Amino acid sequence: MKSQATAFSPASVGNVGVGFDILGHVIEGVGDTVSVRRIDAPEVRITAIRGVVVNLPMDAPANTAGAALIALRDSLGLPFGFSVEIDKGIPLGSGMGGSAASCVAALLAANALLETPLSGEALYPFALPGEAVASGGRHGDNVGPMLLGGLVLSTADQLVRIPVPDAWHSVLVHPEALLETRRAREALKGDYPLAQFVAQSANLALVLAGCHAGDAALVRAGLRDVLVEPRRAPLISGFSAAKQAALDADAMGAGISGAGPSVFGWFESRVQAEVAAPAIQAAFAAAGFDSQAWVSPINSAGAMLL
Repeated sequence: MKSQATAFSPASVGNVGVGFDILGHVIEGVGDTVSVRRIDAPEVRITAIRGVVVNLPMDAPANTAGAALIALRDSLGLPFGFSVEIDKGIPLGSGMGGSAASCVAALLAANALLETPLSGEALYPFALPGEAVASGGRHGDNVGPMLLGGLVLSTADQLVRIPVPDAWHSVLVHPEALLETRRAREALKGDYPLAQFVAQSANLALVLAGCHAGDAALVRAGLRDVLVEPRRAPLISGFSAAKQAALDADAMGAGISGAGPSVFGWFESRVQAEVAAPAIQAAFAAAGFDSQAWVSPINSAGAMLL
């Protein structure tokens, strides 16, 4: 068996507006890289954290990558342990799935060191405890697409890859601002009218049906978050203008990526997405924020061994 492996996991758009905690897709061009080495001691050690974020827990149970590997070890009864080095490429509190990327990359690298490696679907239960360390919840909208690639519906115990036309692209714009996931989830406390749940369910159904049929009109009709976005939007300076810039550029829909503050938009072609990106960035600039933008196919590849 190999004694060391390195894996990369891309960033992701969680929720995709209408699929809170269950729907997400990957974004190419940015992500986390994790190297894992087998050690004789039956434990998990975080030995280095580098990159755009370095002030993360070195204590394995409190680290997303460490918690995921502890779950893997405990479940499989492995007689050996892992030493982990993390290179962060995803900003903290960006709404780009940074916590999920670290744990998925760690699992993929550790999986390559097993006598009988597991499938991506089989790694899913071990990624959820890692995600929970950062967000406080075992939701798979980020880890699911990272494991499988593309657009994925992630339930408590199942991953379903959703077909999307290859021509469809997304743009993700990250303003240089921090919004902690736990704070964004606090904003969701309180009562919701039943009518909002019905409307959100209808929108999710339209988006999924539109993806399966390759029907952009159905996606346009459904890609509107009426449940979560109204409560989180006030936490993101410049959000309304950024979203409107995407819609003015003919996006099928746009909204908050994950917990925010990043904004995503879906487009029927790469050209449309590339035209929209600077307009969305200009909206954030008007609010006083520099930003970064990434354009990628919604069907981008998931985590991979390097």
